[in-house]
Amino acid sequence: MRDIAHRSDPNRKAPMSQSRDHWSSNAGLVLAATGSAIGLGNLWKFPFITWENEGGAFVLVYLICIAAVGLPIMMAELLIGRRSQKSAVGALKDAVASKWPAGRKLGGLVGGWGVLAGFILLSYYTVIAGWSLYYFAQSVGWTFGGFPADLSPGELFDAQVGNAGLQLALSLSFSIGTIAVVYFGVSKGIERIARIFLPILFGILLLMLFSALSMSGAGEALAFIFRPNFAELGRDAVLEALGHSFFTLSLGMGAMITYGSYISRKHSVVKASGAIVALDTIIALVATVIMFSVIFSVAGMRDEVGGSTVGMLFISLPELFYTEVPFGVVLGPLFYVLVALAALTSTISLLEVVSAYLIDERGLTRHKATIGAGAAIFVFTIFAALSFTGTPILSTMEVFDGKAGWFSTADHFVSNWMLPTGGFFITLAAGWFMTREATKSELVDGTEPGWFKYGAWRFFIRWVAPIAVAAIIYFVILGVDFS
Repeated sequence: MRDIAHRSDPNRKAPMSQSRDHWSSNAGLVLAATGSAIGLGNLWKFPFITWENEGGAFVLVYLICIAAVGLPIMMAELLIGRRSQKSAVGALKDAVASKWPAGRKLGGLVGGWGVLAGFILLSYYTVIAGWSLYYFAQSVGWTFGGFPADLSPGELFDAQVGNAGLQLALSLSFSIGTIAVVYFGVSKGIERIARIFLPILFGILLLMLFSALSMSGAGEALAFIFRPNFAELGRDAVLEALGHSFFTLSLGMGAMITYGSYISRKHSVVKASGAIVALDTIIALVATVIMFSVIFSVAGMRDEVGGSTVGMLFISLPELFYTEVPFGVVLGPLFYVLVALAALTSTISLLEVVSAYLIDERGLTRHKATIGAGAAIFVFTIFAALSFTGTPILSTMEVFDGKAGWFSTADHFVSNWMLPTGGFFITLAAGWFMTREATKSELVDGTEPGWFKYGAWRFFIRWVAPIAVAAIIYFVILGVDFS
C-alpha cells in the first residue's frame, strides 16, 4: 500500500520506486509495537528489580522516568521513521542531514550500529524464548499427569539448558516461527500476528491476575508495590529505574524507527507512542502484582526470589503452579504460552530491523532478506545456546568481568553499550539535528491528542532524555551492569 498523502516539504525524500507496506490502522501499529516492547523483561526483569529496590518508591520513580525519558524517545524514534519511510540506517541519515548534510555518513553508522544491536540481541534472546516452549510442554504433561513429587525444578532447569541437542532444537523452532511471521511482511505478517496474539496475551495475564489477587498475600503485595517509602530509596534504585525505563521499550536499536517507517500519514505518532508506553507499563505492573502475590503467599519464597531474574520464571514458578497457585493446573501451561507470545512479538521486531535494512539499503526482496537474515542470526544463536552446555570457549570466554560465556558476553555488550549509545544519538538526532519544523510537522499534524504539548516534548528530547541516557552510559563506564 502506497501512502500518497505526503506533505509539501523540500527535505522529504522522493518515494521509493517500490511501494512500502504500512500498518492498516493505528491499533495495528500499537499492538505490534507494544508486542515489541513487551518481552521477558516485563515478566521477570521488572518484578525482580522492583523486589531488589524495595517496591513502592522505586515504582514511582520508574513511572516518572517512563514519562520523562521513555515516552519522548519513543515519539522521537517513531517520527524519525515515519518522516523518512526508511529503515533505521536511511532514516537516521536523513534525520542528521536535516541540519548537517555532511553528517549523513555518521547517521548511517549509528543506524547500522542499531541494526547490529538487533542482530546480536536476537541471536541470544531466541535461546531464552526457546525455554518457554520446553516449559509449556512440561507443564501440559504435569497438568494431565500430576507434578512429580521427587522432581527438583532447579535440577530440571540445569538439565535442559545443559542439553545441547535440546537447546538447539528449541532455538531453531523459535527462529523458524519468527522468520515465518516476518516473511509475510508488515500488514499480512507482523500486524496480523499482533492482532491475534496480543489479545490472547492480555487475556492470559488477566486470568493470572484474578488468580493472584485471590491469594492470601495479595494485599501485602499491593502495599509493597504501590505504597512509597522514600527512606528505602537509594541512588542505585533511581539509576535502576532510569535504566529500565529506557531498556523496556525496545529503544536504541532502531526497532521503533523501523516500525515508525510503516506508519501512514493519517495515523498519529503521539497517540501511538502514548498507548505503547502505557500498555507496556501496565503489563509490567500487572506481572509484578502476580509475582509478588505468590511471593508473599508462599512460605520461603522471599528468600528464593533474590537469586536471579531467571530463577522465579523457570525454576520457582513451575512447581508453585501445581502446589500453591489457585487454578494452577490450568494457569501453568497458559503462563508459558504467555511467555512464548511475549518473546515472539519481541523477536519479530528484532528480525524486522535487520530485514528492513537489507530491503531498503541492499535492495533485497523481503523473502530473501528475511530468510537470509534469519539464517545468519541463527549461526550466532547456536553459539549462545551452546554456551550453557559446557562447550569449550563458548562457555568459558570472559571479555567482561564476571560475564563468562558467549551468552552473557553478548547480553552485557548489547545492554550496557550498544543500546544506550544508540539511544543517546537518537535523542540528539531528533532534538538537535532535525529542524523544529520537521519534528513539529510529524507530531502536530491534526491527529495529536489534546494533552500533547510540542514545546514540552522538545524540551525533554533536547535536554532531559540526552542527559538521562548519558547518565546511563556514564555509570556503565563506572562499572554498573544493566544487563
